[in-house]
Amino acid sequence: MIGRLSGVVLEKRPDRALVDASGVGYELHVPLGTFAALPAVGERASLHVHTHVREDAILLFGFATAEERELFERLITVSGIGPRLALVVLSGLPLPELVGAIAAQDARRLSSIPGVGKKLAERLGLELKDKVAGIVPGAAASSPGGAAGAVGLAEDAVGALLNLGYRRPQAEAAVKAAGGAAGAEDLPSLLSAALRHLSR
Repeated sequence: MIGRLSGVVLEKRPDRALVDASGVGYELHVPLGTFAALPAVGERASLHVHTHVREDAILLFGFATAEERELFERLITVSGIGPRLALVVLSGLPLPELVGAIAAQDARRLSSIPGVGKKLAERLGLELKDKVAGIVPGAAASSPGGAAGAVGLAEDAVGALLNLGYRRPQAEAAVKAAGGAAGAEDLPSLLSAALRHLSR
């Protein structure tokens, strides 16, 4: 099993990254928070990895922090949540707010995430409320190797939200509101602020 991977970022998209480690290109599925924390293409990154083995494939899921991976591994224990949906859930709210919503069994907040209906939101709170207490995210998300550049920041944020299932008008309005209210100067803080706006 691969538990951690360090190498050069060859490609990155809001839902995946390609990392060259010793001449082998590993494709990792990533949540939005990890995409935002990835360094520029050509720079080095180090990611926590969950290896998911199926009959027809071996899939790698990469995370900027150990807390992200830990919550992902708890999410996939919930009935009806596979690895892909777990990534959507992880991407739907900033990590501290997601953990708080699960612990408080806040179904309304959880059901604001695309793909999460009321029943699934209730199940998340019911099954995980006592299992997320040990997940204590740091005050600031650690970066796997760098920060996104300022050029095209709003476009990157809108693209990431579209990838999560939000409609373009929603995404653009949220990014605009987040940029104005938070004065965000980097992609992680802009996305976090936009997601908070969308979850109201």
